[in-house]
Amino acid sequence: MKGTKLFSILKGKCPVCHKGDLYTTKNPYALNTTLRMYERCPHCDTKFKIEPSFFYGSMYVSYAVGVALAIATFIIAFFVFDTGRLNTFLVIAGVQIVLLPIILRLSRNIWINLFFKYDKEKAI
Repeated sequence: MKGTKLFSILKGKCPVCHKGDLYTTKNPYALNTTLRMYERCPHCDTKFKIEPSFFYGSMYVSYAVGVALAIATFIIAFFVFDTGRLNTFLVIAGVQIVLLPIILRLSRNIWINLFFKYDKEKAI
């Protein structure tokens, strides 16, 4: 799977070499360091923030990921577990709150992978 954008997105690895980490801490639930990223890849020295305010675009991705997760949660809670409307809403809100750090990181990973591509030579 290495060499694909999906690998970089799911593992939080550099989109160019797939070896260096994007984030300074592996745990997304360390809330004070959830979005703290390296300025450059520790392995291939790729600069992650290619312009000021680069990751503001990831907010749009975050919205799409959040909506997709809410729809999936709704289908599971309402149709599979047959909860009422109020309980379904509460389940959706709870899932969104609990998974917020993962959604934030995932959206940044998707955003950065739109602008960089894997380079086999830098992966060595």
